[in-house]
Amino acid sequence: MFLKAKKSLGQNFLTDQNTIDKIINLVEITNKNILEVGPGRGSLTKKIIEKKPLNLILVEKDKELYENLKIYQSENINVKNEDILKFNLEKKYEDKFIVFGNLPYNISTEIICNWIINLGIKTWFSDLILMFQKEVADRIIAKQNEKNYGRLSIISQWRLDIEKKFDVSPHCFSPKPKVMSSILHFKNKTNYLQIQNPKSLEVVTRIFFNQRRKMIKNPIKQLFPNFEQIKDKLNLDLNLRPQNLSIETFLHLTREYEKLRN
Repeated sequence: MFLKAKKSLGQNFLTDQNTIDKIINLVEITNKNILEVGPGRGSLTKKIIEKKPLNLILVEKDKELYENLKIYQSENINVKNEDILKFNLEKKYEDKFIVFGNLPYNISTEIICNWIINLGIKTWFSDLILMFQKEVADRIIAKQNEKNYGRLSIISQWRLDIEKKFDVSPHCFSPKPKVMSSILHFKNKTNYLQIQNPKSLEVVTRIFFNQRRKMIKNPIKQLFPNFEQIKDKLNLDLNLRPQNLSIETFLHLTREYEKLRN
């Protein structure tokens, strides 16, 4: 059955076989737990199944696409008609998952931030291989002092090492999007600065980057009644702008913010 893409769900189906093969070959799939987000018409799904995963979970929000994907349901393949933002990975799997996803452009940042903010000390995945609109991917991987560096860069890079693998042309999709896409490979960091509540990092970065073109003096004063003390403790130049501060600095600021809140 040919199923049309729904604009309301941000659907663009990957059809180019060379690109599908490149994605599949980024990691070892055989005998691994795999989660595919938004499998759509199943182009990537078929290739994953050929590699004989240990378990495969397909999460598809679109009811019609889900019905079409149910042909793959089996003892080790579980097809779910759910919203990935509300989906909880079942605890019965001992091994971590490798996640593949051609994420809908309209909710891609919400998905990745939601996953990171809700991570425990132990993560449920070993690898995330995700496709984003290139503009979003550039923001995720941006470094300190770069124009694309911001909240998304800091939240993403706090817990994860991220490598851009390649760009994907609009011609590789049906229907063709108006923009380039990028494949990013995320892996867990072994060492990272811990904070009590990841949502505190969201709050701190939001306040700073709401005024990204202004000096950090204003957000520092907004967050900390004892801002002079914080400035001296973290050796901050209040004339800098948010994009000039390292991820580590934002994490230290978050720790100080949490101390005030406790």
